[in-house]
Amino acid sequence: MAGKQSIPYPEIDTPAVLLDLDKLEANIKVMSRLAAEAGLRLRPHVKVHESADIAKLQMDAGACGIEVGPVDQALAMAEAGFNDIIIAHPFYGAPKLEKLKKLVQKPGVKVAVVFDMFEQAEGISQVGQALDKKVPVIIKLETGANRYGVQPGKAVVEMAKRIRQLPGVQLKGIYTHEAGGATLEEIDKMAFDVAVAAEETAKLLKKEGFTIDHVSAGASNTYQATCRYVKKGQFTELTEIHPGSCVIGSMMHVHRLAMTLDQCAMTVLVSVMSTSHHPTLAVVDAGIKTFGGDSLIWRRDAPDFFWEGKPGFGYVKGRPDLWVGFLHAETGRIFYKDQSQKLALGERVEIIPNNSFVVINLHKELYGVRKDKIEKMIPVTGMGRGT
Repeated sequence: MAGKQSIPYPEIDTPAVLLDLDKLEANIKVMSRLAAEAGLRLRPHVKVHESADIAKLQMDAGACGIEVGPVDQALAMAEAGFNDIIIAHPFYGAPKLEKLKKLVQKPGVKVAVVFDMFEQAEGISQVGQALDKKVPVIIKLETGANRYGVQPGKAVVEMAKRIRQLPGVQLKGIYTHEAGGATLEEIDKMAFDVAVAAEETAKLLKKEGFTIDHVSAGASNTYQATCRYVKKGQFTELTEIHPGSCVIGSMMHVHRLAMTLDQCAMTVLVSVMSTSHHPTLAVVDAGIKTFGGDSLIWRRDAPDFFWEGKPGFGYVKGRPDLWVGFLHAETGRIFYKDQSQKLALGERVEIIPNNSFVVINLHKELYGVRKDKIEKMIPVTGMGRGT
């Protein structure tokens, strides 16, 4: 039957992305406090929310600047008023270098570029020479993510020596990013090992006469361990951490032990659009176009990855008896794990998505809510910029 329960947020047409402002602010506060207690600069990676409004909250809480993924996102954030930006993803090619040139020319904007190949640095050098400036560059270290990066130690020193010969760039430091860890113990060890690699590499560079004022580490699931080590007096070369996703959260970050379900600030509000002839499921008004299609396939060997052969595409808040088991383009199927607890036509539920990056990038704005009331709309500043 329709109308069995009161409808949350009746003024919102579903599907809609909700952001719990209390949880968001609590996550920002924890991140800022731990960095301050360790004496580290905090530069949050804003790739998860792409929002100038949220980035400003992070700056107001003590962040030294922001970090973005692609150069297009840096432009979007500079246009929104941010003036201390690190571009964390290496890039190559004339179109992107033209965008970097626009960014470097913006009055009052400080930008540094992460790279891991000499050819990338050559392109950045050309930008610096054209503008008669030295663009700060940062070497990305390969620390186990198997994505990109220079091997720590001697290989970084050799790269730095080559970079020193390039006009138009100035080596600023090194950058690490941790990935993996199935237990808290493994995550702590990973944070320790990466910090060791960064520390030793920074010392080698300084021994060769390089001025290194940026040594960063700390992903969403490791930054707390990194802060704890530094607070105890270890890893004195580290200067900065750059966690990002744990400010918002998703099931991916719950599984990676970066946060708990209760700390996830974002949900997707959906409505039941059909219960006809389907005793085992209900159909909701959101699918791949709302959630993306990330099943977190890397977890496929986990015992809770499948339910009755179906991977999950999110967690229904407050309803562990429900399984988001299939997404079509614009609809989704929610299956009943308990046949006695069925959904009603028109009923609304909130789903913590698997991947907050994808969800936010598919929406122009988020509903900032507090105590079940809409407080403000939050534009997604970087939507479509470099994605």
